[in-house]
Formats: sequence, structure tokens, C-alpha cells
Amino acid sequence: MASTSETGHKKNISHFSQLIQFCQSYGAAYNPSKNSLKIPQLQTQLTSVETNFDAVNTTNIAFKIAENNRIDAFKDLKKLGTRLVGALDVTDASKQLVKDAKTVNAKLQGGKLTKADAGKTANPEVLNTTAKTISNSQQSYDNLIDHFSKLIAILATEPTYIPNETELQLTTLNTQLTNLKNLNNAVANAYTTVSNARIARNNSMYSPTVGMCQVAKEVKAYVKSVFGATSPQFKQVNKLEFKTIKS
Repeated sequence: MASTSETGHKKNISHFSQLIQFCQSYGAAYNPSKNSLKIPQLQTQLTSVETNFDAVNTTNIAFKIAENNRIDAFKDLKKLGTRLVGALDVTDASKQLVKDAKTVNAKLQGGKLTKADAGKTANPEVLNTTAKTISNSQQSYDNLIDHFSKLIAILATEPTYIPNETELQLTTLNTQLTNLKNLNNAVANAYTTVSNARIARNNSMYSPTVGMCQVAKEVKAYVKSVFGATSPQFKQVNKLEFKTIKS
């Protein structure tokens, strides 16, 4: 289901398209001196706005894919941490080393992820996720990576830690650690991209000087000046609402 903000953006774009069609239907009578109000310029602006709107949707999909990939990669990390401590416990490692590993694993087990981390954000624009939520979410994953990295470092100090299970071996663990870091960075990069796309869309639609909604307001004013406040032409364009959407 589309978000309220997404629906609002679409409605504004649809109304702008209808506004252009009305102006075209007036023929030679619609002849503004201001360049930005001329039909070709209005059509160009509509195309630009539609491109920016679509870019938000496209980059948001990439963001959600990156999020889902990260969720999948992290979902069994806590179970793995417990297995690693168990594997260390049956080596010749000192009690202190095992205790250190258990302490780090306890932190790994205690890392709580937000709803955003778990992929439960329903808004298709993400992505009305606030910067604060993204920051907290990112830090939670950073902490999990840090705890996992420390646990691997502890295992690496024990010469007798040489498990036969491939998934518990240091080479495998270090490869997994690198993958987790890459996936975590991919989410941050994808969020930056969708956030910038949203800024570009909002500027093209809601800039107080040259945005689509401001231009629509000026078009209405021009139609009113040409045909009169009580004219059917002005009533046509005036009924088209343009609302500023903040997200």
C-alpha cells in the first residue's frame, strides 16, 4: 500500500499534468510572457518532476534490498557466537580466555535491534525513517560487528582452537566478518542515495521559487488575469489543489 505522502506527491503531479492540458486547450489565448509559464517549459518541468519521483521509488527499492540482505546475514550471528564459545571451551584454552569469550558473547547476545533493523518499516518511502532512527539502527549493527570481531580475535589467540567444522574455523569467520561489514556499509550507502533522491524530488516539486507547486500557483494567477475570476477557465484550473508534502 502506498504511503500517504507518496499518494500526495502523485496527486500533485497528476494535477500539474491536468493543469498543462487545460492551458493547452485555451489555444492562443494562453500566452504568458514569463518563460517558465509557457507550455513547453511546463511540460519540461513535468518530465523532470516525474523523473525525480521515480528515482525515489527506484533507490528506495535498492535500500530495502540492502536492508534485507543485512538482516539475512545477521540473523544467525548470535547462535554462532554461542557455538564459538562452546568450541573454545573444549580446547586447552585457559579458564580466563574462555571467560573473556563468554563476556564478549554476552554482549553479542544482548544487542537489541530496532523494528527498523528487523525490516518491519511499512512505509515504502522508508522511508520516512528519521535520521535518528537510522543512526541508532546503524549503531546497533556496528556493535554486533564489533563484538563478533572481538570474539574472533580471542579465538585466534588460542593455538588449540582448530575446529573441524568449516563454519567455526577462523578463515571462515574472518570471511563472514568482512561480509557483514560490507553489507552494513551497503545499507548506509543505499540510505544516502535514497535520501538524496528524496531531496531532489522535494526541491523540484516544492521549491518556493521554482518548484512545480509554485509554478502551478503562478499559472492559475495568469489564467485568472486573462479570463477573469469568475470565468469557467479559471474555475477549471483553480479546483486543482497543490499541497506541499514534507516527506
